[in-house]
Amino acid sequence: MKRFFDSSVLIPAFYKFDGNHESSAKAFRSASRADSFCALRTLGEVYSVLTGLPVRPRITGPDGMAILRQIREKLTIISLSEEEYVSALQSVSETIVGGAAYDALIARCAIKAQADILLTWNVRDFTRFGPDVARLVKTPLDL
Repeated sequence: MKRFFDSSVLIPAFYKFDGNHESSAKAFRSASRADSFCALRTLGEVYSVLTGLPVRPRITGPDGMAILRQIREKLTIISLSEEEYVSALQSVSETIVGGAAYDALIARCAIKAQADILLTWNVRDFTRFGPDVARLVKTPLDL
């Protein structure tokens, strides 16, 4: 079963004060590079959010890079070619605007990885991309 991780699962996996920490961390701990993936873009989002949290002690840049190292050890990173990137945006351009475009790119990466599951806490954000994506969407509680 191929699982694709959204940042909404990876961020709480590494932030113990998030309400979804336990379920997210369990899903991440059970991941392996052979059958678990995330989008290249997700690495930047995880780093940005975790190092930007208003917590004490702060999650520093080196701490953020250590988290990315753990993700890269457990997950295969999927990126889109220029053509795939533009095609993904074109396919949603009639109905999707703004930041939702990033979710469309992540969904396209999940399809490229031939994922069986797209793990996210933002179910509604992904189910709007049609049946090919909606059938993949699950939360860590669904595992």
